[in-house]
Amino acid sequence: MILRGLGLAGLAILGLKKSFGTVDVLKGIDLEIREGEFISFLGPSGCGKSTLLRCIAGLEELTEGAIQLGGREITDLPSAKRDIAMVFQNYALYPHMNVRKNMAFGLSLNGMPGVEIDTRVRNAAEILRITELLDRKPRQLSGGQRQRVAIGRAITRQPKLFLLDEPLSNLDASLRVTMRAELSALHDRLGVTMIYVTHDQVEAMTLSDRVVVLDKGRVAQFGHPLELFHRPANLFVAGFIGSPQMNFLTAKVEGQTADSITVSLNGAALTIPTLGHAPVDPARPVTLGIRPDRLEIADEGQLTGTIRLAERLGTENHLHIALSSGGSVVVITDGTHPARAGDQVKLRIPPADAHVFDADGIALPRRLDAATEALISEPEGPADPA
Repeated sequence: MILRGLGLAGLAILGLKKSFGTVDVLKGIDLEIREGEFISFLGPSGCGKSTLLRCIAGLEELTEGAIQLGGREITDLPSAKRDIAMVFQNYALYPHMNVRKNMAFGLSLNGMPGVEIDTRVRNAAEILRITELLDRKPRQLSGGQRQRVAIGRAITRQPKLFLLDEPLSNLDASLRVTMRAELSALHDRLGVTMIYVTHDQVEAMTLSDRVVVLDKGRVAQFGHPLELFHRPANLFVAGFIGSPQMNFLTAKVEGQTADSITVSLNGAALTIPTLGHAPVDPARPVTLGIRPDRLEIADEGQLTGTIRLAERLGTENHLHIALSSGGSVVVITDGTHPARAGDQVKLRIPPADAHVFDADGIALPRRLDAATEALISEPEGPADPA
């Protein structure tokens, strides 16, 4: 089956499975990526994100499934013939070659005329602002400069698809912030499809048009970054997206309607609005989720506890609270809030901000306010490059 409508560089992954011996790493991946999108593969170590990228690149043989690029079957094509460029985590630069030769090497192997090679190298260097580095060797460059050279080598190939495997993980924190902004600007200028592998949710949330969250070789959710945050599909995504992570509490179902569910927590009832949901088994406990910045210290609340640690971060405080009923939560308050370790507090859960997950960990669709709903609505497609 050939999928249409994905554009000249749209990518389709159909039933992809990958096993190493008896270990199933990828367990059936189905994705459609539109032309010009910036997509991140996000997940913890061992979830299969780098293996999936290597399968797309042709560096790993599929156990089962198919891959199409722009409607063309590339599953059995060698890596060099897929019209894909990959940027590796460790830069993979030739130490004995200067920057110019590193960027030109692949083109030279393909027999491209020297004049065309020089033009492509010069254009890529100008885009990445490394023209003055062309005669230097890799050992004379900083980590950020080496990463620009590796990206420049990919740009010179003018591929239909860029694959980036944790390209910023070897950089220090401040340089990662700078390079994130530069990668975003580069994508806007080139308008080419990019797939970015990372375990850093900040990178994925700030760079991506859409994010693929992977969990143990399966797609846990694929959507707009803010959709993952405000309407996670399951407990795994809810706990993985957001820092500090969402607080989880066990609750009991007391009643259900077409657009709400009522649960009890420590004897207090909360009626939580939903977008409609399948009946939830009242005999099985559900999980109530609330983000730390939505949990409130108040005069009256559903929870009580003792502050064990108050992390004062300037603009906000992170309060670690041991609950009287057992377990713990984190609350984010304004940086000037007077709460301190040892204080007894009451906590209120605003029903409109709560998430409910059934006994199997599947989220009940949340009803959001109009402004948030507009933010998470999936865009029609990536913006046209200027």
